[in-house]
Amino acid sequence: MELDSAWTIRDAVTAGRASAVEVAQAALARIEAADPTLRAFVTVEPEQVLARAAEVDRLVRTSGDLPLAGVPVAVKDNICTRHLRTTCCSKILENFMPPYNATAVERMERAGAVVIGKTNCDEFAMGSSTENSAFQTTRNPYDLERVAGGSSGGSAVAVAAGMAALALGSETGGSVRQPASFCNALGLKPTYGRISRYGLVAFASSLDCIGPFAHNPRDLALLLSVIAGRDEHDSTSAPVPVPDYVSEMSKPVAGMRIGIPQEYFGSGLDPAVRTIIEQGQRNAEALGCALIEVSMPHTEYAIADYYIIAPAEASSNLARYDAVRYGYRAPNQQDLSEMYTRSRSAGFGAEVKRRIMIGTYALSSGYYEAYYGRAMRVRTLIKRDFERAFEKADALLAPVSPTPAFWIGEKIHDPLEMYLSDIYTVTANLAGVPSLSLPCGFTPAGLPVGLQILTSQFAESAILRFAEAYAQAFPVTAAPLRV
Repeated sequence: MELDSAWTIRDAVTAGRASAVEVAQAALARIEAADPTLRAFVTVEPEQVLARAAEVDRLVRTSGDLPLAGVPVAVKDNICTRHLRTTCCSKILENFMPPYNATAVERMERAGAVVIGKTNCDEFAMGSSTENSAFQTTRNPYDLERVAGGSSGGSAVAVAAGMAALALGSETGGSVRQPASFCNALGLKPTYGRISRYGLVAFASSLDCIGPFAHNPRDLALLLSVIAGRDEHDSTSAPVPVPDYVSEMSKPVAGMRIGIPQEYFGSGLDPAVRTIIEQGQRNAEALGCALIEVSMPHTEYAIADYYIIAPAEASSNLARYDAVRYGYRAPNQQDLSEMYTRSRSAGFGAEVKRRIMIGTYALSSGYYEAYYGRAMRVRTLIKRDFERAFEKADALLAPVSPTPAFWIGEKIHDPLEMYLSDIYTVTANLAGVPSLSLPCGFTPAGLPVGLQILTSQFAESAILRFAEAYAQAFPVTAAPLRV
């Protein structure tokens, strides 16, 4: 069975044309065949998967209404799953077994989904290539010598390569949209607060979001309908009604005002990417949308702003890994100070240490106001840029990344060059607005490029409506390498 449509799987399992066990077996077989090459998964427990699928088959016979009946879903390894290892792809949590599910996982399972495995990511979601994982590097299914993007590279590859119908990733500065763009999948960064963060291992708490991956907009809408909404376990989850995303997609897009932010088309944009994105704009016009130019004048400060705020919050959040209550503890320590130092030095990788040090400095006595305080004020200016843009436009169209997928090893030793790959994505996280990467085309080298769609807070319906109309009129169908 092909795993490229959650709706098809759900309908087949619900109608009895296929069983959840048969779907799970197909997904496990695909993982067994492809993952030794692609390295998307860090934990797969086949017996546990099949037991869960058998349980779903029983539920289908007794209860009926299961929106994700039998659908195999991959989950990023920084999202807690009960009795299934959750490591954040870090040695410090290498053997951590959560006693509870994240709210998003709990809601998926109540809807009949089958968690097929945990996916590789940059350690603690800190990275843009999935090369910072303590365990392995995930490879791009369109070119095995290139990165899958990050930090949610494993989830993007699991969907793009047909190992799962849906996947969960997480976003702090582009970690769903960028790998989706690199791997020709759809990836949604929701409004901050739209999906509960309970059970998402914290990186930067004012920026973090759980975000879904899918093959098509209707699947994305289905998954978002299941996991969105207020959660009493997360005080930052918003008490905003969740619309029927699927029915909203049938509304027309003709007449939508589409803003083109001029600051997203600067000199650093790869010419091949520019060509594809400009064709995407023309396609939007062909759908009856009106293109207007908008300005986001504080975009130039976004990378510097993000890389003060995110490391500062990471420094605070990662202080909990003290080798006392859980996590890796170095052997043969002589005293408490040595235990902390040796355990954290061995447990954290280079990029995590770099961000902890940057963040600790930014929060240190005498520097807090000069760095973090000022960065938060710049963040407000970036948010106001979006508010002014959305007074003129219903949505914005822009690139996701300035380049297509880059070579493995190309940027890993140049942190600044790696950070700049997030230049078009961090603004949405700083402003808290939703954004989607939609497959848009391929470079002459055969590498996927995603079109970024941004809207105002809690307007995910508008994103999905545009994405559905665009995907129906201008499908991007080139399949990845069959590994």
